[in-house]
Amino acid sequence: MAQTYGCVVCKREGYGFAEANIHHFRTGMGMGQRSKKYIPLCWNHHQHPKYGIHGGTNAWQKEHGSEQELLNYYNSTAEEDYQTDF
Repeated sequence: MAQTYGCVVCKREGYGFAEANIHHFRTGMGMGQRSKKYIPLCWNHHQHPKYGIHGGTNAWQKEHGSEQELLNYYNSTAEEDYQTDF
């Protein structure tokens, strides 16, 4: 589902479709752990050293929204809710 949806940030900010990978939530998780909740992000919004969420989570979330806000947007615009914490 996430691969056909594309990057949630690109879609929300009006850039259109961008191929995406899964970003597992880190908020509230311990070091080296990741949640079963995730959102689709393109390489630039996910792993880019300067612009990606892994390049600086707090600043990134101030600009693009929290992981939960993006998950809520994703679920409201996707054909089905695909993200659950098992």
